[in-house]
Amino acid sequence: MKKLTAIAFASGLAVASGQAMAADVAAGKQLYDQSCASCHGQKAQGQGMFPTLAGKGADHIVTALGHYKNGNQDALKEMGDLGGSNFAIMAPNAAGLSDGDMENLGAYIESL
Repeated sequence: MKKLTAIAFASGLAVASGQAMAADVAAGKQLYDQSCASCHGQKAQGQGMFPTLAGKGADHIVTALGHYKNGNQDALKEMGDLGGSNFAIMAPNAAGLSDGDMENLGAYIESL
């Protein structure tokens, strides 16, 4: 009986997680359109000095935004071509993001 309860609970979490994911993508799109698209492009294709975000996984986006928010330039450099001159632009933009905002943005960008 305990196994059956655990399976039912896990299944419920999977369904709830899937439902939350759809809401996260929609919220992420709205935030992206308001705060990111002017630099990174409408489809996150990048433009000029602003890198392409399309094709990046949600975990990558969330981790990078967290590092920008916390001022961790060394961690950004370890992630690849992040930081540098863009740090001065991204850090203030990431500063006001909640964990949920970052997760929503990651979900949206990953969906592109």
